Amino acid sequence: MDQETLLTIQGYAKFFLILAVFIVFYSYAFSIYRRDKKGERDFEKYSNLVHDDAIESDPLEDRNKEEKNKEKEK
Repeated sequence: MDQETLLTIQGYAKFFLILAVFIVFYSYAFSIYRRDKKGERDFEKYSNLVHDDAIESDPLEDRNKEEKNKEKEK
């Protein structure tokens, strides 16, 4: 192959790679937005973790409670 063909293929590959990354990123951002609006998960408490990350801080989620809920659903 000549150099012009390789550059054309490289250009198309970069375009489709960037397009795929763009679609994945916005799909993830939309899913976070949707879960926050539905109330499935409160992302505010995770953002507050940056400011309150001392070892003495309370856990954000009670894992025992979640495990019991999963057992009840079965």
